[in-house]
Amino acid sequence: MCYQCGSASRRSFTRFLAAGAGLTVLAACTPEAPKAAAPSSSAAPSPSPSPAAATASAGPTADAATVGQPPEAPSPTASPSAALARQFSLDDPASPWVIVNKHRPLRPADYVPADLVRPAVAISAAGEAALLNSTTAAAAEAMFAAAARDGVAMVLASGYRSYSTQMTTYNGYVAARGQADADTASARPGYSEHQTGWAFDIGDGGGACSFQPCFAEQPAATWAKANGHRFGFVVRYPWMLHPITGYYYEPWHLRYVGAEAATDMLNRGIGTLEEYFGLDAAPAYL
Repeated sequence: MCYQCGSASRRSFTRFLAAGAGLTVLAACTPEAPKAAAPSSSAAPSPSPSPAAATASAGPTADAATVGQPPEAPSPTASPSAALARQFSLDDPASPWVIVNKHRPLRPADYVPADLVRPAVAISAAGEAALLNSTTAAAAEAMFAAAARDGVAMVLASGYRSYSTQMTTYNGYVAARGQADADTASARPGYSEHQTGWAFDIGDGGGACSFQPCFAEQPAATWAKANGHRFGFVVRYPWMLHPITGYYYEPWHLRYVGAEAATDMLNRGIGTLEEYFGLDAAPAYL
């Protein structure tokens, strides 16, 4: 969920045509406040997660804006398989199953992962954006290495983002465009998956289609979509499921949930974490 990386990176915000209607590409990751004039929006699986296990619990939170009329939000009914049910908390930000969306803010809002590390992978980000929590970092190292063996270049384009960084980013959008418009382009402080350390954005190493819809056709994106589950990753904001997630398709934004859950979702054809855990759709902030 970030358009450009670095200690002061910037998330672009682009428009594209889909299904005959213009859709605004929403950015759940926006690493830098926009300028007022022009804001824009085959290796073994990773190690098992180590966060404290707790009862999976549902709760509410979400945002999405559209150009034109969005499809009606599906009613999520799927839930984890019996073997996976109730392994980890959906509320604890240290849990690999924590759900952060426009209905579910982080608690505490200024949460900072205790185990942030710089993964040993190709990185185009700088500063805090080059960090992930230790479990996600290990899984990313395994995934990037497998992609490289398959001849696919992949880079970490944006990782962790602190509450203060997100506040600066979001406030910049509000100042430039007003809150209603800002909410279509930037996650509010305390509502970004990047703050958990469980999510990051990828690039292809050459900058092709970075944080644009066309990135979906780049080798890094197609490889990650087909193989990420083996290492515990899902594409968090899938194509045309914005009425559930609150964000349009972000083929660059990967989220760690563990290989078991990611594979279970793939095998059962479940596209979103909201559906998988039986939570309400979160298309807009409450």
